[in-house]
Amino acid sequence: MREFSDEELERYSRHIILEDVGIEGQEKILNSKILIIGAGGLGSPIAFYLAAAGVGEIGIVDGDVVDTSNLQRQIIHTTSDIGVPKVESAKAKMLFINPHVKVNTYHTMIGTHNILDIIKPYDFVIDGTDNFATKFLINDACILANKPYSHGGILKFSGQTMTIEPHKSACYACVFNAPPPPNVVPTCSTAGILGAVAGMLGTIQAAEALKFVTGVGTPLYNTLLSFEAKKMAFKSVKFSKNPKCRVCGENKITYLTDYEQAVCEIKK
Repeated sequence: MREFSDEELERYSRHIILEDVGIEGQEKILNSKILIIGAGGLGSPIAFYLAAAGVGEIGIVDGDVVDTSNLQRQIIHTTSDIGVPKVESAKAKMLFINPHVKVNTYHTMIGTHNILDIIKPYDFVIDGTDNFATKFLINDACILANKPYSHGGILKFSGQTMTIEPHKSACYACVFNAPPPPNVVPTCSTAGILGAVAGMLGTIQAAEALKFVTGVGTPLYNTLLSFEAKKMAFKSVKFSKNPKCRVCGENKITYLTDYEQAVCEIKK
């Protein structure tokens, strides 16, 4: 077992005194590697909480720079970060909270050409992206590489999330077969998003990641959790793994394909 320093015992004391976490659970967190894809509305609270928790190695992927429209919900960035790559802005805040974590940055857009190499070193992947094409690509890559991951999506006053264990639980494509045609479903840039909704869902995704690495509780396997913030109503819908799923079913995928991107991109 790892020997904790006095500073670590104090820093992580509220985890250590949790009956279901303890020293062993905190050691698992410190030894874990988690990748966040997207440093925007969802990625911001996820990055904050994983760094604060002491996740040993955190990767963060995003090809954008900070702009003024981000600041209403992307709480890891500040006005002085405008024009700075989001991954570098996020890394600075994560290390400010916890200088003991290692943060790997990937200032790039995710695609079939790089996603498998990027996710390879990590134990768990978190989808904090903002468009269907990338969400389906992340699902496909995680199934192909056997990487558990958390899906998350937000729009207006609503959010949804599920956790996928490849080849054991239902995947994203088991529930949603394929991306909708471009411009059929509104995006955050066209329909808006209440900033706090991103924080609500991102925090749930961070909790799912920490549950996974510690082995505490039951992740949202085979479960789509959704909420509507205007009435603060939460709903869980159960799903089963689809044996005919085009991604993880009997004729599961053996290679990746780029999905058609919506014409109107969501501003992250």
